[in-house]
Amino acid sequence: MTFLMWIESFLEYLRLERNYSEKTVVSYGIDLREFEGYFKKVDAEMDFTAVGADVVRNWVVHLMDEGRAATSVNRKLSSLRSFYRFLLRKKVITVNPMAKVVGPKKKKPLPSFVREKDMDRLLDGLTFEEGFEGRRDRVILEMFYATGVRLSELIGLDDVDVDLSARLIKVTGKRNKQRLIPFGDELAEDLLIYIKVRNETFPNGTDAFFVLKSGKRMYPMWVYRLVRRNLSKIVTLKKRSPHVLRHTFATAMLNDCAELRAVQELLGHESLMTTEVYTHTTFEELKKVYELAHPRA
Repeated sequence: MTFLMWIESFLEYLRLERNYSEKTVVSYGIDLREFEGYFKKVDAEMDFTAVGADVVRNWVVHLMDEGRAATSVNRKLSSLRSFYRFLLRKKVITVNPMAKVVGPKKKKPLPSFVREKDMDRLLDGLTFEEGFEGRRDRVILEMFYATGVRLSELIGLDDVDVDLSARLIKVTGKRNKQRLIPFGDELAEDLLIYIKVRNETFPNGTDAFFVLKSGKRMYPMWVYRLVRRNLSKIVTLKKRSPHVLRHTFATAMLNDCAELRAVQELLGHESLMTTEVYTHTTFEELKKVYELAHPRA
């Protein structure tokens, strides 16, 4: 069978046995035919069963030189890997040329964050409704910014987890790991007012620290919408989620000279490398300040 015939056999396998969508199958076919066009241009006599890892690597370089994104190149390599594994199972080849091929690394986007002046506008400039719901909405935004908690951690808070006298909250993070996060006097005062209004609204008590107007514990999408709705009033960021406020907390801490390991502990990151991404964010901010302020920038 020719290369094109094996491609068609492979695509049928994806359709019938793997139940891949037609769109995915078509994409695989385009990638494989593009690869054939490349290695035939390199050597018109080369057979697909004789393709080596060096040919694949050179194809990767060729694609990158054309300006293809790392994501696009890695998707094409994924198509090729699946195809050659298929040929290996069919005993068409004995050595998989993809075994030692590594794709280009994707450039990780820097975390989105809200600038300090915009957070001041959010918490001090916006008008929130009077009463329970307004107090609750504002203090949720403030807690994200002041503590860097995850969405799931905020929703999971109970009254016993919030110690106003010690200025500490106890959160349960990933893999049920618990940690203590300190907070300041301003948040403590706002939490005290919120608790008073909440208890007046629900005199029989509630199961959770933050609750809906029904008295039930909040759910993720509700909080996500709350944050998105309010951030939309002050910023034009594409991402306007609770996690952006977590990024904002980390960036603010590092901009104000907090130690990296301290920020790691506060965020509940297992690896320091996860926290280090925020140092790149703060460096980007420094570059912008330099370019705006220095006369010869």
